[in-house]
Amino acid sequence: MSEYQYYEFVAIDRPLTRREQAQVRELSTRAPITATRFVNEYHWGNFTGDPERMVERYYDAHLYVTNWGTHRFLLRLPRATLDPDVVDRYRIGGQVTVRTTGDHLLIDMTSDDYDGDWEESAQDSLSVLSGVRSELVAGDLRPLYLAWLAGVGPGEPGDAFDEEDDEREPPVPPGLRTLTAPQRALADFLRVDPDVLNIAAAVSPESTLAADDPEALSAWLAGLDAGEKHGLLLRVACGGAAAVQAELLGRRRSATATGQSAPGTRTVADLLDGAARHRADRERAEVAARERGRARQQAERARERERRLRGLAAEGEKAWDRVDALAGTGRSGSYDAAADLLTDLRVLAERGGGTAEFDQRIAGIRDRHRRRPALLRRLADPGITGGV
Repeated sequence: MSEYQYYEFVAIDRPLTRREQAQVRELSTRAPITATRFVNEYHWGNFTGDPERMVERYYDAHLYVTNWGTHRFLLRLPRATLDPDVVDRYRIGGQVTVRTTGDHLLIDMTSDDYDGDWEESAQDSLSVLSGVRSELVAGDLRPLYLAWLAGVGPGEPGDAFDEEDDEREPPVPPGLRTLTAPQRALADFLRVDPDVLNIAAAVSPESTLAADDPEALSAWLAGLDAGEKHGLLLRVACGGAAAVQAELLGRRRSATATGQSAPGTRTVADLLDGAARHRADRERAEVAARERGRARQQAERARERERRLRGLAAEGEKAWDRVDALAGTGRSGSYDAAADLLTDLRVLAERGGGTAEFDQRIAGIRDRHRRRPALLRRLADPGITGGV
């Protein structure tokens, strides 16, 4: 199988100028490039550009997917909207890295699963994933915690823990039990283990992030200093409307939110061990649920058969007439229907002590249709012969 790589970049805060688009075009002659988006696929070659450098200079979000198992999601945020020291708490190995560059903060999230199946839909994720950027700007740290959890990995029963598993988790943000659509997409893209997430969310406080109510927002804006308002309007006039909007909403939500992150008290080993137990309990419950489902289906089939047998018993001789009519058609489907009917008639005969008469009738059918080998094969079924 050939290699496959998918690259996508999007500009959110401001579109690329024509000059910037021309600079990006130098990196690829065939990629569809607009003022807000760059997309390219590679089946044999490689992209000659540096994705991190492109995000640093031009774009606000980057998605990278390969068919050998690498998923990468890179974000650029205005540095003023999120404290780098806060973000730094969620670093984990090479899976979540953070660095500052000029006026921006770059958050790099990677998941590698070289043994997993190729997910064809992963390259369609950026439109949803980019929503976590505005959530981070607004002070919602759940995406960072999810990325950290992805770096933790799954916990399997009997796993031996590494020394790194003594590391404590970062602060647990509110609302992990009620993820947004972009956050669910991020958890899927980074392959966050559902059982690890379930254990992690157990200590997460309820989310109380303030909604963007226009009246409440207006009242909050009225309290800003006049000089600050002038500076914000100047930035809007100079093309920074999206950045100003994100910054203001983030500040307002942070100022009015009452839910606080819970301090991280558990180690990685605690989370993995708890996830392994939760997985075992869940799998046992799933097995029990499947068994109950099968039992219900079997009981329903038994009730349906009893209803069918009662109706067949009420038919009397007409049921045997139907058998003869089906046997005489010469069609395979009719032979199957005749065999099913005879199987039920055999049950009724056994219940009523009339198996001798039943066997005589079967012998008569065989004799009348002795030139129909396909029918005779069906009449030899143990359900009709009684195992003889």
